[in-house]
Amino acid sequence: MAKKKKARRIRSAVQIAFFILIALIAVNHSLDEAGKSIPVLSSASLHALCPLGGVVSLYQYFVSGTFVRKIHESSFILMWIGFGIAVLFGPAFCGWICPFGTLQEWLGKLGKKIFKKKYNKFIPSNLDKYLRYIRYIVLGLILYLTAVSGTLIFADFDPYFALFNFWTGEVARAAFIILGAVVLLSLFVERPFCKYACPYGAVLGIFNFFRIFSIKRNAETCINCSACDKACPMNIKVSDKKKIKNHQCITCLECTSENSCPVERTVELTSSKEVQG
Repeated sequence: MAKKKKARRIRSAVQIAFFILIALIAVNHSLDEAGKSIPVLSSASLHALCPLGGVVSLYQYFVSGTFVRKIHESSFILMWIGFGIAVLFGPAFCGWICPFGTLQEWLGKLGKKIFKKKYNKFIPSNLDKYLRYIRYIVLGLILYLTAVSGTLIFADFDPYFALFNFWTGEVARAAFIILGAVVLLSLFVERPFCKYACPYGAVLGIFNFFRIFSIKRNAETCINCSACDKACPMNIKVSDKKKIKNHQCITCLECTSENSCPVERTVELTSSKEVQG
């Protein structure tokens, strides 16, 4: 039990650290514009720190060698780092680093206290499985409209940008509305934006089909208790699979033997070469 608590504490510490870091950088960016920035802290805007900016700039970069307006070279660097992590571990960025995903997770804990076992089960599974592909439609629209306009279209709708810039006057009304909707929905559904609308999550989700280290279940030691299913925030049915290749997996490791599975070395993150069947 102590080992399991330690595993969760590590992930929680990483999430808190990145949330605080991004919040401080966002505040420091505002201070920098007022000539009062903190010297030891980056004063970059969130546009320069978002890997999605690199993704939406790919077309313009390859066509003209320039970036979409408001996008910095750092977004490209972060994009490639994110891809590198995803090749190894899938969307670990979503489950460990993304501050907006962390916020939804924190709100979900409140939702669990309110709704108990009903939490994260309000949407019928037959409908839910189709809703999860909406984020790929969102991704396609953003890529197309950004390529056509040469502007950062998603900035006007981005709840992540709204969260960390609400005091600046730079946030569009639509972004505030979407942020409010996500906050509310997070009390009913675990990570609603991640599941149904996040374009960067859609990109990283593709890596789940060929990542090097995957989550696998040892059928020989599995006792079919479904603890892994109950623990998964993305409602993936882990208990009937040998290897998780679901595009929604965020590599949070909540389903593993280190966190939820009661049987040692039954559900774990391991090299794909070690997975049989």
